[in-house]
Amino acid sequence: MSDQKKSTSILVKILVGGISVLIADYFLSGVSLDSWITGFLLAAVIILINFTLKPIMVFLTFPITLVTFGLFLLVINALVILMAAELIPGFTVNGFWWALGFAVVLSLINGIFGNTLDSDR
Repeated sequence: MSDQKKSTSILVKILVGGISVLIADYFLSGVSLDSWITGFLLAAVIILINFTLKPIMVFLTFPITLVTFGLFLLVINALVILMAAELIPGFTVNGFWWALGFAVVLSLINGIFGNTLDSDR
């Protein structure tokens, strides 16, 4: 794939991901964004975390993921959301369960849009 297509693809992922984050924020009261710019920044940070740290976390937790038939991946997604909340001022999550709910709602919305916040696809 050419560099221009890759950069366009990443920008589209950030744009659609930002819209998804804003929609998920609207539906969940335990998650809050200060502005729409924070939502797009959050989408970019989630893509970055998914590209760098998530594969390591998935590899290290493979046995428990196997035992739980993949459900532990939801926990990893919630941890990614909590990491992003620590990195981005203006994005707050009221605990693990809200992060888990946010991750599930975000995945559903991205599934509807046909977008994934994993940067390798």
